[in-house]
Amino acid sequence: MLMNAPLIDPFARAITYLRVSVTDRCDFRCVYCMSENMQFLPKKELLTLEELERMCSTFVDLGVKKLRITGGEPLVRRDIMTFFQSMSRHLDSGALDELTLTTNGSQLARFAEPLYAAGVRRVNVSLDTLDEEKFARVTRWGRLTQVLKGIDAAQTAGLKVKINAVALKDFNEDELITVTEWCASRDIALTWIEVMPMGDLGNEDRVGQYWSLKDLRTQLAERYTITELSERTGGPARYVRLEETGQKIGFITPLTHNFCESCNRVRLTCTGELYLCLGQEDMADLRAPLRSNPKDNAPLRQAIHDAISLKPKGHDFDYSRQKADGQVTRHMSHTGG
Repeated sequence: MLMNAPLIDPFARAITYLRVSVTDRCDFRCVYCMSENMQFLPKKELLTLEELERMCSTFVDLGVKKLRITGGEPLVRRDIMTFFQSMSRHLDSGALDELTLTTNGSQLARFAEPLYAAGVRRVNVSLDTLDEEKFARVTRWGRLTQVLKGIDAAQTAGLKVKINAVALKDFNEDELITVTEWCASRDIALTWIEVMPMGDLGNEDRVGQYWSLKDLRTQLAERYTITELSERTGGPARYVRLEETGQKIGFITPLTHNFCESCNRVRLTCTGELYLCLGQEDMADLRAPLRSNPKDNAPLRQAIHDAISLKPKGHDFDYSRQKADGQVTRHMSHTGG
């Protein structure tokens, strides 16, 4: 096998999008992402920032064009800006089309300007409610005002902001129009996400939390004129335009619409595990070939190619029988969103 060959999976899908978790730690404890009393990984198990840079650069050499940094909360990792600054050379060379991140927004007021300077142009902010009390409840440890200040700072710095909101039954159903109109007023894109059956979170009831985006979309259609959009951004969202506001709304529907046929992405954890599908347990250990060959990337390239050759066609998430079929045991924070 040519180790510099592009990454093509068994279903002829080119893998050009890598999501990288740089830490499992977070300053929030969102109820659908992690338990309140999380046991975090020992530091020695985490890839160093230098190892993350080498790993990501190897993926870029193999044809990855989009790199999204996730966590946990990526901006709580110490010295994380040195990683962004190092990766920006791939933007300068044209090898990488986009370097971006998903964040809870808590640290954006501090990091928005240096992120822009490092070549980041878009950020996704996870925000499920604009109600302070509900925000505190869903994040457990978060403060809404801190996140809103971060969004202000991001827009001031020139970053395009997209809000990712998890649709939660009996939690934010009544804020559908409020959140939509707030985003429209700020020129912020919005994507709604169905809650996914991930992690053993004790008393969290995945089926009870589940609010179908079919129902959400029906409610939007009662108020707005909806136009289907054909565009794809390399992710799983399907988009519409609300004619009255002109804004774009995305829907990520792993339960009501399986989006796997065009999947072009894989996920790397902060410990060097490569997950080939968010909804499957299959993974490959890339930390071992990385650390055992500090001056030779050939074994790492081979391990990446071997892993991609095992990528499954899709996930098995299913709530149709009123149970979380296809549930995976790892927390969303482990895989990196």
